[in-house]
Amino acid sequence: MHLFYMLSFCLLRVFCLGSATVSNSFKDCSQFFYMQTPPAGIRGSNLKTICQTYGDKQRYATLYDRGHRLPLYSAYVFKKSDGQKRVDTPWMYEPQLASEDEGGNMRVLPLSADIPALVEDSQAVLEDYTDAVEYRRAPLNPDLHQAEPDDKSSTYTLTNVVPLITDFLDSSWNPYLETIRRRLNNFCHGKSFIVTGVTLPGISIRRNNRDRMTAPKHLWLAYCCPRFDRNSPYEVRFMFPSYGGYALNEHVGFNVVEVPLKTLESFLRNQADILKEMTVFYKGCLSENTFKKKRRDLTVTQPQPEERRTPNF
Repeated sequence: MHLFYMLSFCLLRVFCLGSATVSNSFKDCSQFFYMQTPPAGIRGSNLKTICQTYGDKQRYATLYDRGHRLPLYSAYVFKKSDGQKRVDTPWMYEPQLASEDEGGNMRVLPLSADIPALVEDSQAVLEDYTDAVEYRRAPLNPDLHQAEPDDKSSTYTLTNVVPLITDFLDSSWNPYLETIRRRLNNFCHGKSFIVTGVTLPGISIRRNNRDRMTAPKHLWLAYCCPRFDRNSPYEVRFMFPSYGGYALNEHVGFNVVEVPLKTLESFLRNQADILKEMTVFYKGCLSENTFKKKRRDLTVTQPQPEERRTPNF
C-alpha cells in the first residue's frame, strides 16, 4: 500500500501547472512584502512559508499552518484590477508540503481516489469540504484583486484557501474585498501591498470522524499604499497610507469592521498566543508622499548665498 501511494505521488508530476517553493523563509519571494519585510511576531511550531509560483513566475507568498491545514496569511501586491473572476481554473495543491524532497510544482488536485496519503496528511483537499455544508472555499489572495489572467489562476490553490461561513462570505467579506479594490484603484498611485489572514482557534471541520481542518475564528486584511492621492475625498483620506479590517467568521450580521493599522494589530495580538507580538507592515507603512514633501520643503528653505551687488557710484 505504501508503495502504491509513493508511485501515485510520483505519477502526479504530469499535472504540473506552475511551481512553488516551500521553506522556512520568504527570502526568495520577499518582493510581495512592504520593504521586503514579512509580518513579524507570529509564533508556531508547524508553519511553512510558500512562495506561490504559477507559470514559472512567483505570484504571492503564503504562511501555512500544517497542523490546522490552514493558511495563516497570504501576502500579495495589488495593482489596478478589473474585479473579474476566473471560472475555468482547476483547484491545485502543494506537493512540497507532503515531502521536502519534492520539486517546486504546483499541481492540479487529482480525483479523490488518487490522492496520496502524504498529501492528505499535510494539507486540505477538496473532499474536506464535502460535508462542510455551512462553509465555502475562500481564497485569502482573491482573484478579483489580481490584474493578469495567470495571477488570477494562481490563487486557486488550497494552500491559499480558508473555509468561511457561506452567508458571511456573500454578505460581508466579498463586498468588503470589492470596496478595497475600488478604493485602491481610485486613490492609490503605483502598487499596494496587502496581507490577508486569519485568527485561531476556530472550529474543527471533520471528515470520516477525523479532524481535518480548522475554520478560522476571524478573517482580517491590511493594506499599505505608500503613494496615494492626497486630494482624495475626506471620507477615505484618513485610510491612507495604511488601513485594515476584520470580521467574525459567523452567520449574517457580522460585518467587517474597518480600523487603523495599529488598532488592527492590537486586536490580532489579543486573539491568539501565536500573534502576541505581531506587526503587519514594516514601521507601520510609511507614506512616500511625506518623504517627497520633506524633500521639497528642504529645498525651499535651504539658505541661499547672499547676492553680490555692484555699488552705485
